[in-house]
Amino acid sequence: MNSSFIIHQTDHWILNHRLNSALPGYLMLGSRARVDAFHELPQEALLELGPLMAQTQRAVEQALQPRRFYIGRYGHVPGWPVHFHCIPVFDWVEELFWRDERYRVLETFAGGEPESVTDGAELTLFIWREFCERPDPPAIQGPGVEAVIERLRAAFL
Repeated sequence: MNSSFIIHQTDHWILNHRLNSALPGYLMLGSRARVDAFHELPQEALLELGPLMAQTQRAVEQALQPRRFYIGRYGHVPGWPVHFHCIPVFDWVEELFWRDERYRVLETFAGGEPESVTDGAELTLFIWREFCERPDPPAIQGPGVEAVIERLRAAFL
């Protein structure tokens, strides 16, 4: 891992900015234990997890003030330790989502009347595709990744 992306470390966890994300504040919270199931984590790691997630959310919300903040566990690729995606959703990100006609197709999958607001799954998909996988992600608003990493490091001191 590139240490310039690391924000905070404990005995059992590493919090870093997602390496391939152009979205400032998209963090990964990964176990130091090379296991891919909760029940395989050391008890001490489990005890650290809840408070560390809360501290992460507080730091991101205070430093960056996103509209929403998601924490999710995804992944099924063998070899990666237990990890969580910590995703800020800023007003400007949600506005980009609504303006992008390609994502209106998601409305066709819902039964009945489409929701007037999107849900976390749709916004997460948008962020992954547009800010992590595209070689030319949308322009960001506000501080860039490097500045956000420094801001968040300071929040953990």
